[in-house]
Amino acid sequence: MTDFIFLLIKAILWVAVGVGMVPFIIYFERKFAGFFQSRMGPTYAGPWGVLQSFGDMAKLLSKEDLIPDWADKPVFRLAPYILFVPAFIVMALIPFGPMGVEIFGYTVDLVIADFDAGVLLFLALGTVAVYGIVFAGWASNNHWSLLGSLRSGAQMVSYEISMGLALVGLIILSGSLSFVDIVDGQAGNFWNWYFIPQIVGFVIFYVASIAELNRAPFDLAEAEQELVAGHMTEYTGMRWGLFMFGEYVNMVVVSAVMATLFFGGWRAPFEALDFIPGFIWLVGKVLFFVFMYMWIRWTLPRYRYNQLMDIGWKIFLPLAIANLAVTALIVSVN
Repeated sequence: MTDFIFLLIKAILWVAVGVGMVPFIIYFERKFAGFFQSRMGPTYAGPWGVLQSFGDMAKLLSKEDLIPDWADKPVFRLAPYILFVPAFIVMALIPFGPMGVEIFGYTVDLVIADFDAGVLLFLALGTVAVYGIVFAGWASNNHWSLLGSLRSGAQMVSYEISMGLALVGLIILSGSLSFVDIVDGQAGNFWNWYFIPQIVGFVIFYVASIAELNRAPFDLAEAEQELVAGHMTEYTGMRWGLFMFGEYVNMVVVSAVMATLFFGGWRAPFEALDFIPGFIWLVGKVLFFVFMYMWIRWTLPRYRYNQLMDIGWKIFLPLAIANLAVTALIVSVN
């Protein structure tokens, strides 16, 4: 019974932190966008505009939820939830501190679920999430929505392969599919982190994650100039908000996965800094990667669709295979 209570507390706190970061991340993205474009960003809703995201949430909740008569209504309603539910499952795999910590006389592992094949489950759930976009486009029975969903499906197929191969090299290096074991393999100072020997794999994973998240410059699924809003064209109110909310939650979760797999997770860059709680280090790394996503979004123009596919199949796939081959050769020789 005690184990169940601690499991419930860990799940609630970790999910609350991940979800609670989203309104502030949206606010900071708007501020960063204003900075990059030489304007102010939100200023009126609360001090320095910090309540703008909460105002938008209230507005979306108050709007009428419209469903087109020609839509497939059950699938139309279900699609937004398919997008962000897998992100919450992946959050359960991320260790946010060491194992076997003493809390109130009880030994607690600072991870919700230490799954032996955590990396494999992460890749599988990432594949499931894209069905939310595909179902939304198909169920809307709208030409623009369908084109956007088909683009998203093609993006997923193109970049999921490279992302998976990039992680296979890391798995060979660590000898485990468990997030906990991978973090333990990076113990010590920052030069023991896997991003150094797997720098090619990290770059492939990072760029592929931008495509998987439908973030600019790879946001072809919702390109406003071409597809109005893609799969979200027929959505209104909070169902539309769920798509945007899901995008930011997924961005937080993928950033946490990158920090865990390549940058030591909750571990400090130097052993001398271990007195700082590991959770602080993990959140700091997550925020760094989130900022990088924002920087790229407001710096680079959107790619054409043929360029997106060329990068995935002609550059990243051969590079990921070469990285895997070199990693396997080095590990087998040593």
